[in-house]
Amino acid sequence: MTPAQLLEGILHGSAAVQRRAMAKAITLLESTRADHRAQADELLTAMLPHTGKSFRLGISGVPGVGKSTFIETLGLHLVAQGMKVAVLTIDPSSTVSGGSILGDKTRMEHLSVNPNAYIRPSPSSGTLGGVAEKTREAMLVCEAAAYDVVIIETVGVGQSEIAVHGMTDMFCVLQLPNAGDDLQAIKKGVMELADLVVINKADIDPNAATRAQAQITSSLRLLAMHGNPDHAHHNEALWQPKVVQISALKGDGVEGFWHAVQEFRRLQTANGKLQTRREKQALSWMWERIDFGLKQAFRHHPQVRELLPRMQADVSEGRIAASTAARTLLQLAAQQGE
Repeated sequence: MTPAQLLEGILHGSAAVQRRAMAKAITLLESTRADHRAQADELLTAMLPHTGKSFRLGISGVPGVGKSTFIETLGLHLVAQGMKVAVLTIDPSSTVSGGSILGDKTRMEHLSVNPNAYIRPSPSSGTLGGVAEKTREAMLVCEAAAYDVVIIETVGVGQSEIAVHGMTDMFCVLQLPNAGDDLQAIKKGVMELADLVVINKADIDPNAATRAQAQITSSLRLLAMHGNPDHAHHNEALWQPKVVQISALKGDGVEGFWHAVQEFRRLQTANGKLQTRREKQALSWMWERIDFGLKQAFRHHPQVRELLPRMQADVSEGRIAASTAARTLLQLAAQQGE
């Protein structure tokens, strides 16, 4: 299918045609072939006027916290209200095959068969941040297809929190009620990014969940006083990060969670923070792709490819410093007439 045919299917196709066009479009965007990349750029440019109306919700948390169960429960709650929900799940990749190893789609068996839901698992393929390289582009496909909410679920390890925060309107962190509450409450690197903290599995130990909620709420207030300009401290025009308790398995607390999300969207839209956040993210995305493109161009530079094996051997065997080797290769790639 041509980019024009894909776009037509995404925008105006029947439900079955639209899903097929979305799948083909995302596959095209994920391709590394040069001819596919040119077609993908054409498709993205044509899609852009039809994007931006969905709400982008990022979900992160350590493995085992119940992200997939929570997303399925939330997704079913939203489609029951007449919304269309897209879920982009980022699986850890096998170091052998490079493919997904968790199979998130199989763990959302009820949501995955709902006609108003679209789930797309993608391997992280070793990408720093636990977010698939082309997640942002896949998100635009879902927006062009008029999905009301696009949920991005990350691996939940390493730098995934930073990566998903950099591409969504609202960033939610899932926590367990009794997994080192004191430590979780002061884990500044994650908490200063969180717009909403969700204590899942609160039904297992209600007392522990209540303690965790109090401790994390206190830490969020301290962080609001010392740093994040998007968060409030006694300022009703800005969003004050909240902590909510839920039991995704039982469906308890999901309505309260969604109410908090709606309040966040209303407030951040009114004060202009949502638009500013998206503008910064778009520029960040541009530079991210520039960095990736420069790295690819460097690796494919003929003289660099010729010299690289010898340089690697010299560095490995201690004949030359790593920094010196890097500088030599970069200077070679930057020479005129390449």
